Amino acid sequence: LRTHQWCFILFNVLLFHALLFGADLLEEYFLRSLPLSYTDAKVLEIRERARKLDTDLLKANLSTSYTTSSTGACSDQEVFLLVLVCSSPENRTRRNVIRQTWGNVTDTRGYAVLTLFALGKPASVITQLEINEEVQKHRDIIEGSFIDSPATQTQKVVMSMEWTVTFCPHARYILKTDEEMFVSIPSLVGYLLSLKQLEDIYTGRVIHHAVPVRDSASPGFVPLGQYPEEFYPDYCSGVAFVVSQDVARKVYVAAREVPASVPPDIFVGICAKKAGITPIHSSRFSGEKHIRYNRCCYKFIFTSSNMKEDELFKDWRDISDGKDCSL
Repeated sequence: LRTHQWCFILFNVLLFHALLFGADLLEEYFLRSLPLSYTDAKVLEIRERARKLDTDLLKANLSTSYTTSSTGACSDQEVFLLVLVCSSPENRTRRNVIRQTWGNVTDTRGYAVLTLFALGKPASVITQLEINEEVQKHRDIIEGSFIDSPATQTQKVVMSMEWTVTFCPHARYILKTDEEMFVSIPSLVGYLLSLKQLEDIYTGRVIHHAVPVRDSASPGFVPLGQYPEEFYPDYCSGVAFVVSQDVARKVYVAAREVPASVPPDIFVGICAKKAGITPIHSSRFSGEKHIRYNRCCYKFIFTSSNMKEDELFKDWRDISDGKDCSL
């Protein structure tokens, strides 16, 4: 009887761990979309236009698109991962916290990492003066010429893609994330280095069969005339996703044909579909969920949402201690 009891306990322990570690694999399998066909003439046209994009011509036409732009931040260097943090103009304290924690990583495994902040113009003149001081000190801000507001967040993402393909065309991957996020740069770089696919990388926490908001009183209202489909295409949660340089170019080209009224993450998903790109799901992106802190867990995941500033300092110090984690 005792032998049977021990066997039963051992079986349950093994089953628990199989379910625990197999859940991510199952989630990624079921959320993986089928590859899109490139036989569609419009898809082929967008991909070809993206391939032939003239960055010198873009530079000449963008003189009035930015209030402030750290155009020399890339300086034609080979950046492996460009991190674009969408930030609110008033959140200077939060930007400083990121600069002192995960945004301070400039090199991982010998590969260059560059973190910049994307924001629109503030309504306050005083805030603008503070941003100007910030630019002089850190030189890591891209400020669009539009007023930063909930209604211009899609415009901010388009600006980020435009700036990337124009002034940082040698960045191999681009992480778009938000300022409330924790990002494990070493873990993410390790994952990107393991990828066998070199183009059409658009990865994050994939949202499947999202329904457009048709209530005109809601903030995310999308008129039927602007997007008539019943469901949005699969897209990556906007709080954090990664695209390869070629995808940034394709999204930028396709953006001219997509209504700016849709939320920014969905906007990118629609552009990706038009360019024949299928989103790749990874459950190591938390989406909008806050992951309960555990040192080894935070060394493994890519992102966690809704991080308080004191948490960010404490957790970053803890996972940067150099200690390894066992299986």
